[in-house]
Amino acid sequence: MDEINSHQIHTEEALRGHFKEKSPLSVAKAHDHLNHHDRDFIARSPFIVVGTQGADGKADVSPRGDPPGFVQVLDDKTIAIPDRPGNNRLDTMSNLIANPSVGVIFMIPGFDETLRINGRARITTAPALLEAMAVKSRAPTVAIVVDVDEVFLHCAKAFRRSKLWDPASRQDRSEMPGLATMILEVANGAPVDAETGASADKKVEENYVATMY
Repeated sequence: MDEINSHQIHTEEALRGHFKEKSPLSVAKAHDHLNHHDRDFIARSPFIVVGTQGADGKADVSPRGDPPGFVQVLDDKTIAIPDRPGNNRLDTMSNLIANPSVGVIFMIPGFDETLRINGRARITTAPALLEAMAVKSRAPTVAIVVDVDEVFLHCAKAFRRSKLWDPASRQDRSEMPGLATMILEVANGAPVDAETGASADKKVEENYVATMY
C-alpha cells in the first residue's frame, strides 16, 4: 500500500503525461442530440447501467433491464427510463433529486460496442408516459427522464478483452453461494447453514417471479 500511495497521481497534467494525445476522432464523435444510429441502438438495448452521485459526493451505479427498447426516446434530446420494482433503497433516484447529473451506458447482447449518454435527469409520475411503459399491464411507479447533454459510442475493446458475450466465458453459477445466502452472511456477520441459505435463496427466486413487474 505504501508503494501505491507513493506513486499516486494528483493532477490531470500528470495523468496525461502517461498517455498519448487523445485522437481527434475520439473528441469529434461526441454530439449533443440523438441521431438515427443512437435511436436504433437504444431500441435494440435490453440492458443499461445508470451512474449517479449524491449530494455528499458518493457515487452509485445501478443496472436496469427489460425487453429491448424499454428506454423510450421522447425526442432528439430526451429519453425516459422506467423504474421497475426493486429493493426500494431508491439509491439512484435519491441521488438524482440531490444531483441531476447522470451517465447511462446501453448494452446489446452480441454487440461489443456500447452507447453512452451523459445528461441531467428528473423523476416523473406523468400518467401517459408511465402507461406507455407498462409491461404485462403493470406500469412503473415513476420514470427517470434524462435531458441529453452528450452522446457517443464506445469502442469494442472492453468487451473483447472480457469476452463477455463469448459462450466459452460463461461461468458456473453454482460455484458461488446464492444471493440470499451471501446477503444473510453480511447482515448476520456469520456463516449461514446450508438449510437456511437454501430456503432463503428459494424465496428470492419465488420473489423474482412474483414481483418482476
